Amino acid sequence: MIEFVLDGRSKVNTYVQLIQQVKQALRVGLLTPGDQLPKVRDVAQSLAINPNTVLKAYRELEIEGLVEGRPGVGTFVRRTIAGSSLADQAELREELVAWLHRARAAGLTPEDVTALVETTMRAALAAGTTRAEPASAG
Repeated sequence: MIEFVLDGRSKVNTYVQLIQQVKQALRVGLLTPGDQLPKVRDVAQSLAINPNTVLKAYRELEIEGLVEGRPGVGTFVRRTIAGSSLADQAELREELVAWLHRARAAGLTPEDVTALVETTMRAALAAGTTRAEPASAG
């Protein structure tokens, strides 16, 4: 089951953070059709947020056809958004974990890692490639 985490420093609305986390879990196969999302009351209590915020997130996911609410039972995943690359993700995840260990050993903080990944990804996409090219010293 998914465990939600909120970034209090984020400018992204709380309900949107919940939606993003569900979609990420669907994309990487951590949630699959038939899985139950945590109960609204449990999420609200664990994150110390208003239950209506959780309801809003779940409702948006339902509108998108990703989940369905079953009165008195809970909210369940209807479909996945994992792509055909899901089979390759396990190996990639292992490589990423090894890279993260190296980054940590090099003294990078989680914020440093996020900045490095996001800027590298943006640069690679802007260059029309998904493979980051080494920056030239100049």
